[in-house]
Amino acid sequence: MTVATLPDVEHARFNMVEQQIRPWDVLDQGVLALLSTVKREEFVPPALRSLAFVDTEIPLRLESGDTGEFMLPPKIEARLLQELNLKPTDSVLEIGTGSGYQAALIAHLAHSVTTVEIQPRLADFAKANLKRAGITNVTVEVGDGSNGWGSTEYDAILVTGSLHDVPDGLKYQLRVGGRLVLIVGQAPAMTARIITRTTAASFETVSLFETVVKPLRAAPVSKFKF
Repeated sequence: MTVATLPDVEHARFNMVEQQIRPWDVLDQGVLALLSTVKREEFVPPALRSLAFVDTEIPLRLESGDTGEFMLPPKIEARLLQELNLKPTDSVLEIGTGSGYQAALIAHLAHSVTTVEIQPRLADFAKANLKRAGITNVTVEVGDGSNGWGSTEYDAILVTGSLHDVPDGLKYQLRVGGRLVLIVGQAPAMTARIITRTTAASFETVSLFETVVKPLRAAPVSKFKF
């Protein structure tokens, strides 16, 4: 980011919160306070830091080249975080690490975060950003988490890209009482949902808002001919 003075940056951050995020029904004071604590501009690729507080997706173009991935607009990041309804004892799974910014926000509200990124160079970018921000309760893993990750159950799961439908593998990684927040559908009709595991075999789904975001990248499916 081309930064003239610190007050300019803080003024832009204030405007982001007041003009973009609050009008999107993000009213949780803990979430709003985090937007000043976690410096979004430090998670944006250096060449694009002038866009850090703009109401738009930001391409994750690294020195090694364009990854094809994006940071979500600030209002969507904040709304998804609010809907997770995190507690200090929660363990959280994030699918789609990107720059590490969303994981950094989650880390301040939860006990621990495991975040999974399919692109190794993005995982490295996120690790560096999280380390520079002094965040120590996030573990960055490399792989395809689109249908779940490992065998651990989590209190909350966030998917940062859209999916055509809800994978059973993610639903069943929730502890009873756990929440899965994700965006489901195909452009131009996508819906953010929160799915709560109410019993070992039962789930409750609530639609939150309409939006359109880029699909979550998953590993290609091998096709064999016999």
